[in-house]
Amino acid sequence: MKSSKATDKEWTFLETVARAAFANPFGETRDDLDIAISGAAPDSSADEILHAVVTRIEVKLQSLRDRGVADLRNLDGHRREVMRRVCLFHVFHRYVDHFDELIKTQLKEGDKHCRVPFARHVLGELTAFGIGDQDAVRMFAVFYQLRRAFYFIKNGLVGTSPSMKTLRRHLWDCVFTHDIRWFEAGLWDKMEEFSILLLGETGTGKGAAAAAIGRSGFIPFDVARNAFTESFTRNFVSINLSQYSEGVLESELFGHKKGAFTGAVDNHEGLFSRCAPHGVIFLDEIGDVSIPVQIKLLQVLQERIFFPVGSHEARRFSGRIVAATNRSLDEMLESGKFRDDLYYRLCSDVITLPPLRVRLKEDPQELDNLLGVLLSRLAGEMPGREKHLVKRILKRDLGRHYAWPGNVRELEQAIKRIILTGRYQGMKREEPKQDAAARLAQEIVEGAMNAEELLSAYCSSLYASFGTYEEVARRTRLDRRTVKKYVEMGKVSPSLDGRGTLFGNCSIQTGRCLES
Repeated sequence: MKSSKATDKEWTFLETVARAAFANPFGETRDDLDIAISGAAPDSSADEILHAVVTRIEVKLQSLRDRGVADLRNLDGHRREVMRRVCLFHVFHRYVDHFDELIKTQLKEGDKHCRVPFARHVLGELTAFGIGDQDAVRMFAVFYQLRRAFYFIKNGLVGTSPSMKTLRRHLWDCVFTHDIRWFEAGLWDKMEEFSILLLGETGTGKGAAAAAIGRSGFIPFDVARNAFTESFTRNFVSINLSQYSEGVLESELFGHKKGAFTGAVDNHEGLFSRCAPHGVIFLDEIGDVSIPVQIKLLQVLQERIFFPVGSHEARRFSGRIVAATNRSLDEMLESGKFRDDLYYRLCSDVITLPPLRVRLKEDPQELDNLLGVLLSRLAGEMPGREKHLVKRILKRDLGRHYAWPGNVRELEQAIKRIILTGRYQGMKREEPKQDAAARLAQEIVEGAMNAEELLSAYCSSLYASFGTYEEVARRTRLDRRTVKKYVEMGKVSPSLDGRGTLFGNCSIQTGRCLES
């Protein structure tokens, strides 16, 4: 007999929880839903709000279970789906600490399979709510994936600036899509079809972003072995394409057959052969590879097959590709140095990582946060005075407006040099004659620009900061071709004071994706 004993007010609460269950944890929507569920004050800490959320849901669910409403076998349609999400949310958060410990244990054990002692408890709780055995096993694997994604995105890409918050939300969507209902309904084992292209200056953290995606892939759970079928440490493999000659690179990527060339005394398994099912290969410096290698990479992406050097036997690749470059792909595409068809196979999504100078401009507290994290990674927990000492030396030696051309990687090395020598001189580069943003602001105040010139200057300024037409289009809500037109206009139009282009001398990294 079907039961519907919950009140309208209770169903409203459950629907709010169901929306939170599928919301991006790095997004503002999830923050608002958590406050609504918990009833906590908006200025409460994140831990306090989450504790209140979990407690309140547990109390509500227990009341509903006592009345038979929380049993999915007694519900159908929309209400069954709402209750299912609430049950999943509840069980997942009951075992968050267990998943965190499993992640840390797996990091220590490396490629070794780790047993999951709490698995049967989770599966038992899921089936008690009326979730089928097979569905429960799959959702247990999704739980582990959700927690890994949160763990590696949160800890691998720190920062409180708006651009870093946007980056973390973006990475989460790359793992679970922008609407996790699509992922949960059928894309959970098809994400290898979605290749990702990471753009950004040297040292911005493209490797960390790739690792966060790579370690967050779906890994099935084997009930008989009481373990996941693969270690997430083995699920992510990377290669810097710029460090190999063309012949050696093909062997490293695709492997080779014994006798394929002088020195090939044994068969060699390449990177694509070693990649686990649902795994991720990170191709760093994709802009440095030759056209022949690009053609072979295109074949892998299009047909999902490759051939070891010296072999006619096709091998299948079932993993996901994440690629990165600090080069201007727009320029390489226009000059024919990078194939358009390969680009369009790579850019299911294009993510531009923000340079450190942009992050510091957006949030002055960003430097303090980064210093704390980097010092902790380097030397463990240290008293706050060490962080303040490093910050004081940086301010003394570099001034307040240092551009950090090496980005976060340079900041990390600066900390090490300060620890060793007590000083850091930085990269000495010629300063621009006039700050472009300040000049633009002055011209706006003076009314010296018409609407078209203003839009051109604004688009050019954003392009100089973020490096891609796509990001400028997103921020201005213009289409990509319109943005490109105004940026190109800014490059050739003389500034009002007659000293050349307003933004023409900016050093930028660019990217391109499908045009509307």
